[in-house]
Amino acid sequence: MLTFTEEEFEKYQNRIAGEKREAQLRHSYQGAVSRAQGTQFEKAIADACDLYREKGMADIEKTPEPMRPIKRLEGGRFVAIFEKQAQPDYKGILAGGQAVMFEAKSTATDRITQDRVTEDQAERLSRCQQLGGVAFVLCRFASGQVYKLPWNIWRQMRERFGVKYITEEAAAPYRCRLTARGEPLFLE
Repeated sequence: MLTFTEEEFEKYQNRIAGEKREAQLRHSYQGAVSRAQGTQFEKAIADACDLYREKGMADIEKTPEPMRPIKRLEGGRFVAIFEKQAQPDYKGILAGGQAVMFEAKSTATDRITQDRVTEDQAERLSRCQQLGGVAFVLCRFASGQVYKLPWNIWRQMRERFGVKYITEEAAAPYRCRLTARGEPLFLE
């Protein structure tokens, strides 16, 4: 049995509390970085969708999240909750009438796990593909490079790669060309 003096015990508690604060700060910082990268990625996708719309190649829009306001705040703001699971991020139509649906995932690491696509999103992407539409997952890694993984590749990740995640190296065959402004040309 270990025994501590009050002073030793207090130092130990302070050290543990400091380590917890550091971990919380690291987690908060990583969350802020991830949100900023996600926002930047969404902007690049929106710009690519605008480019495709202007060229008459496709009409693709971000799917709004289903929310229900629960409390009004001043200045036209409100507090809301999500009503149901998210649908795939983007839906639209390609020139010629074919449906397109995709999920966008960004990571600050070297891999993206398969479970980042929810069961509901997976079901919708599978239905789109089964009905003759184009379905895929658009992935951006820490390098800033973007990859378009066809839905059947994403869905069969374990069979194809032996793991339930994809690294940037494994995604290399699906790399998207980027415009000079950084928009991913995912319909090429």
